[in-house]
Amino acid sequence: MNTFVATASRDLTCGVAAALITLILGMSFVESTSVPPGSHMSEGAPAAGAPVRAWFGQPAPAVLVD
Repeated sequence: MNTFVATASRDLTCGVAAALITLILGMSFVESTSVPPGSHMSEGAPAAGAPVRAWFGQPAPAVLVD
């Protein structure tokens, strides 16, 4: 096997491995952020069905006192 084929084979193998790792990490991120923290997704319920106030901050607005 000449040097060109060996280098091309190594580069192709590394590229495929990097793409696979990126795909796995990307899908795990999507899965981990698909539901709001503290809730569990049921079989038929979409993640978008949760109210937005449950996703961010406090359930009621904060009151500032002088």
